Amino acid sequence: MAKIELAQLLDAGVHFGHKAHRWNPKMFPYIYKELDGIHILDLIQTTEFLKRACDFSEKAARKNQTFLFVGTKRHASSLVAVESQRCGAFYVNHRWLGGMLTNWVTIKGRIQRLNDLEKQEKVTSFKNLPKKEASNLKKELEKLKKYFNGVKEMKKIPDIIVIIDQRLEIIAVQEALSLNIPIISILDTNCDPDLATVPIPGNDDSIRSIKYIIKSLVNSICLGQQNSIKG
Repeated sequence: MAKIELAQLLDAGVHFGHKAHRWNPKMFPYIYKELDGIHILDLIQTTEFLKRACDFSEKAARKNQTFLFVGTKRHASSLVAVESQRCGAFYVNHRWLGGMLTNWVTIKGRIQRLNDLEKQEKVTSFKNLPKKEASNLKKELEKLKKYFNGVKEMKKIPDIIVIIDQRLEIIAVQEALSLNIPIISILDTNCDPDLATVPIPGNDDSIRSIKYIIKSLVNSICLGQQNSIKG
């Protein structure tokens, strides 16, 4: 059972929503009040929803289900990579490429190209090629790493997807919905709770808020994996 403390959520600023005029009315049940034109989320509810999300993640990890974290916000990019790797999950922390889930066959081809170029670089460093060709291959390799490094070991579409910013990652959300992949999603006051399987009402702009929520989920995944190994 994840230990989520309301005081820590408060300290991380998880309760701060957007300006009141930017809200999605569907988020009304999760809002505590409006303060100085800003919507404040009900942290008592957030605490319960985050616990449910952590329990859901732990149980899924026990069954050896796979997770894909999606967070392309610049200030959250490195956090997403570090935390995903901590629990062996996959991640996309730069631009989401359309079709990454719904056109998986094509994406697998790009991942294979990345793996091939990495092997070639390791063996030859492209030194046996003309300078222009070597330069072009290095540029291609760096571009492929940027978009696919976090999923290059992913053999199939993930069992669960974790979304940091629903509105920013709406294409990823739509692809997951079309494939019936469960979605764990942080929901700021401008989000649509109907698009989340496992909602977590919370601030998706503050790095401290994102960090607290993601670390809690990853801790639960790690715990589930440990229990799976013991079992």
